[in-house]
Amino acid sequence: MVSTDNLMIYLSEVFLSHPVLTSALLVLTITRIIWYIRDSYKVCAFSQKHVFITGCDSGFGNLLARQLDGKGFHVIAACLTEKGAADLSAAASSRLKTIQLNVTDSASIKRAVEFVSREVGERGLWGLVNNAGRSTPIGPIDWLCIDDFTKVLNVNLIGVVDVTLQSLPLLKKAQGRVVNVASILGRLALTGGGYSLSKHGVEAFSDSLRKDMKPFGVKVSIIEPGFFKTAVTQQDLIEADLRRLWSLLPQDVKASYGATYLEDYVKAQNFSLGVLCSPDISKVTWCMQHALTACFPRTRYSAGWDAKLFWIPLSYCPSFISDFIIKVILPPPTGETNT
Repeated sequence: MVSTDNLMIYLSEVFLSHPVLTSALLVLTITRIIWYIRDSYKVCAFSQKHVFITGCDSGFGNLLARQLDGKGFHVIAACLTEKGAADLSAAASSRLKTIQLNVTDSASIKRAVEFVSREVGERGLWGLVNNAGRSTPIGPIDWLCIDDFTKVLNVNLIGVVDVTLQSLPLLKKAQGRVVNVASILGRLALTGGGYSLSKHGVEAFSDSLRKDMKPFGVKVSIIEPGFFKTAVTQQDLIEADLRRLWSLLPQDVKASYGATYLEDYVKAQNFSLGVLCSPDISKVTWCMQHALTACFPRTRYSAGWDAKLFWIPLSYCPSFISDFIIKVILPPPTGETNT
């Protein structure tokens, strides 16, 4: 056994004999401390700030709306359905306002922003959280048609752009924040469909917006969640849509994949979602809250162990490595043309 004193002596000798290493560790330690202190500074007067959140029927948006309401913010929560709005109103204080919003309808967005404008008055809008999203249709690319792509892109990307553009005058007035929910799949495309396309687009839009709005004091942050249990990752809905897509395929396309491919694909996908999906969605809403309340919000927030330990490192690997890993996760076609 090595005593504590001997260990300390050994470490001291190591550091003294390696001044470059010692300097590097010292710089890293000081940098980390400064970053931690800077990261902890919060803005004040939550009760005088308004935050507009889309996609509040369930999941991240619903929880964030209730959390911010509990902190004293004036929350304007946009829901797609009447039931979603009613349920959220019942779970929050009278300070929280709900409105119905379809982010694929520019006229609906205009009505919502007009409501927000009346609520915020001359103070302007402190925070916009573009959270509304959908995942399906998703699957192998040649199972899809152009309408399948546009259904997802219209919600996840065009809706984000439209809501943001119509809200910018209010955000500039308050020198506020835009928080856009992308995904770890905005860094790395796992499967076909509009989801990864839309999230890559959200990343690019947010980067452009951040640079253009900086002179006006508007800050922009991107949330990159890993896999969490929400409506977006609901296994039965994704499986049902995959079966719908398969049923519409021409026989020659089915034959190219093999008779058992659909079941193999569904099994692999359900297994992956079951293993990766975390039920603790507060890890995501913590990132959103920090982006809205920190004096120095981060440009990007990753949430979830899989994002930090698997997907982000994988996204920096050479393509042949990431392609191989994804090939291991998803089954290969076994049809006649693939043997």
